[in-house]
Amino acid sequence: MNACGFLDWLHDSLNAGKHSKRRSILRFASHRDYRQLLHELQTRKRRGDKLRGVRQLGLIRGISCPSPPEAVPRHWGNRIRCEEDGAVRVHALSRGSVALDKGIPWGVRHIQAPDAWSKTTGHNVHVGVIDTGIDFMHPDLQHSIDRGINLIYRTEPPYDDNGHGTHIAGTIAAANRLEGMIGVAPRATIHPVKAFDQNGTAYVSDIILGLDWCVRNRMHIVNMSFGMQTRSNSLLQAVMNANQAGVIVVASSGNDGRSSEIDYPARYGHTIAVGATTEQGRVAPFTNRGPIDIYAPGDKIVSAWLDGKYREMSGTSMATSHVSGAIALLIAYRPGLSPAQIKEIVKQSAKTLRGSNAPRAAGELNVMRMLKAVDRIF
Repeated sequence: MNACGFLDWLHDSLNAGKHSKRRSILRFASHRDYRQLLHELQTRKRRGDKLRGVRQLGLIRGISCPSPPEAVPRHWGNRIRCEEDGAVRVHALSRGSVALDKGIPWGVRHIQAPDAWSKTTGHNVHVGVIDTGIDFMHPDLQHSIDRGINLIYRTEPPYDDNGHGTHIAGTIAAANRLEGMIGVAPRATIHPVKAFDQNGTAYVSDIILGLDWCVRNRMHIVNMSFGMQTRSNSLLQAVMNANQAGVIVVASSGNDGRSSEIDYPARYGHTIAVGATTEQGRVAPFTNRGPIDIYAPGDKIVSAWLDGKYREMSGTSMATSHVSGAIALLIAYRPGLSPAQIKEIVKQSAKTLRGSNAPRAAGELNVMRMLKAVDRIF
């Protein structure tokens, strides 16, 4: 491949359509082509030609950039795959209400996490939370956070300017039993990966960059409490590559109440797809159903919020954070399990859901049953 010629075309094309607000992802079929492209990109950067807006997506051998106004030239067509760099949104319903009750939230009790803390607390398990960032100063999270990355403003820490990421982190690993709240795995470590802006919106390429960071920094688990209804082959490739690297990807199904269809990336088979339940152990009316792997508490969940506060929220986002925390407990209890083994344990140990119309293909998360299952199966 003539990398120089390709970048000349891309440079001219982007300049011609410089006012476009749409973005594209270009993936390269050949390792050699991609290496040549990266080498030429670095050479041009040294010359001062930065090809503004072009970002490397090493996990999938690709780049993201503003959408070229013209199609990729035909002689490169079989070597480069192009798709829209679509929008993704966090999975939560309304902002919910300010909460005063803290302690051990009902969802953490419901999945029997406290019963497991004499055996495992998630110590030395690293969870990448790809979300809106985190409130570093929250008293319940200060001992649960390690370094992360801000993919929107690279020179700044991944501070949360939305609240959703802080809520997710609190359910996974908050650790302030005496004065605040406690999460599912209070000694797990949260690594905030800020890919979503203040409005809870990101590009697919931001998610891919977040997964790339999580793989390179050896996360055990990646929490993905967001989704979209459009399939992205680039995101699928990123999830598959993360899974092959040993990373467990946990994703929320969405909150549209659809009976047979869930959002991406939860719909990909290489994730653990999560639906939401109520305090009564029934499927929450807002949750998408279909190819769900596990249900977990997601209705009226109290967790950490911005400025050291707490908030009650509902959504499959909240359910997903319970599952990520439970898997952290499992990994600390039995290190070395593969993503496929963990998915099997989570599904086989599930409790039967309540209600005559409850789905039978998947049940509700239960930590103690998980630990018993891993002792029995492996």
